[in-house]
Amino acid sequence: MTGKRRVVITGIGMVTPLGLTAGDTWQGIVEGRSGIGRITRYDPTPYPCQIAGEVKNFDPLNVLEKKELKKYDISTCYALAAVREAIADSGLDISACPDRVGVVVGSGMGGFESLSHYMKVFWDQGYQRVSPFFIISSIINTLPGVISIHTGAKGPNYSVVSACATGSHAIADAYHIIKRGEADIMITGGAEATVHPIAIIGFANIKALSTRNDEPERASRPFDRDRDGFVMGEGSGILILESLESAQARGAKIYAEVLGAGMNSDAHHITAPNPDGSGVGACMSIALKNAGLKPEDVDYINAHGTSTPLNDPTETKGIKLAFGEHVRHLAVSSTKSMTGHLLGASGAVEAIITALTIYHQILPPTINLDNPDPECDLDYVPHKARPGAIRAALSNSFGFGSTNVSLAFGRYQP
Repeated sequence: MTGKRRVVITGIGMVTPLGLTAGDTWQGIVEGRSGIGRITRYDPTPYPCQIAGEVKNFDPLNVLEKKELKKYDISTCYALAAVREAIADSGLDISACPDRVGVVVGSGMGGFESLSHYMKVFWDQGYQRVSPFFIISSIINTLPGVISIHTGAKGPNYSVVSACATGSHAIADAYHIIKRGEADIMITGGAEATVHPIAIIGFANIKALSTRNDEPERASRPFDRDRDGFVMGEGSGILILESLESAQARGAKIYAEVLGAGMNSDAHHITAPNPDGSGVGACMSIALKNAGLKPEDVDYINAHGTSTPLNDPTETKGIKLAFGEHVRHLAVSSTKSMTGHLLGASGAVEAIITALTIYHQILPPTINLDNPDPECDLDYVPHKARPGAIRAALSNSFGFGSTNVSLAFGRYQP
């Protein structure tokens, strides 16, 4: 039965504040290095938040020809770079089976830079100066569309939008598409590029962002008593998901197996989680059930861990509800302490990091955890990575709109 198909990860690609490849990003994670600094994209001096996790030294001309760049937002360029890396990493020849390869890639805010730019052009210069490429550069489903055009993938093709849970929802959908037999291979993940004054101000004005401007590298401090908000990041994470049969037939490398996904809603507040942790706890329990896992089978959780006053204790409560007594045997960390929060791309980047955690048997650290919040009393792997025996792991993503996703991954066993 197609519903019993196993799904594995055979390729990865990342563009993040820690590097332009998955290898560079993973090295930064293992080293406990921060990718956060003072904003260079524009002069942030007048604004309350002056820091972000910017992608550094990225040349879009390495992805698209100059004449093509005017059509697409920088977020699309990030995604295409990560797609190329993931396909090369997987050794995949899409031309051999184009109808069996699909794309589900999302973004929280889409072509935000393009949207902001052309709004200014409209008001300052008039409607005649608005580019005919404005729409395609700003709508979110340009991402999977461009990816399919550039790769030749002719299977299911659409985008997902669910704020900070976007990348994880995309992976969950891609997983189910393969399980149902509607495709054998899926290109999936997320991309985001919102290091822009109006986006930063929007989050700053709802008191969501850190204003630790004098210490950018120490600003993202999940589970720490002195945390004061998240730090914006940008980039893309792309995974190649594949049926086990397809991966075995072509001798592909397998990073990890996708075991299941949990999805639900807090039904509580448009921007805040239910503080009792019941919603996020139930989401993790759903993921465990769908994956056929018991709490004691899980060794690691890559937490949503935003470094906001509300998220971190709520997620901690949810983990305790889902895992009970086993919680004292769990390692939990937030890699947002190093990458910042990539919004719609965060779930995809963190899913890749979780897969690499399993593949390399190395637990990523939570850096800047100097003074743990008394409400946050789990093993958050403070400061330094460490080896660990990881059989199965969860990756959590929670978003505005009261939406939750928890992805379950396991060490590949033939």
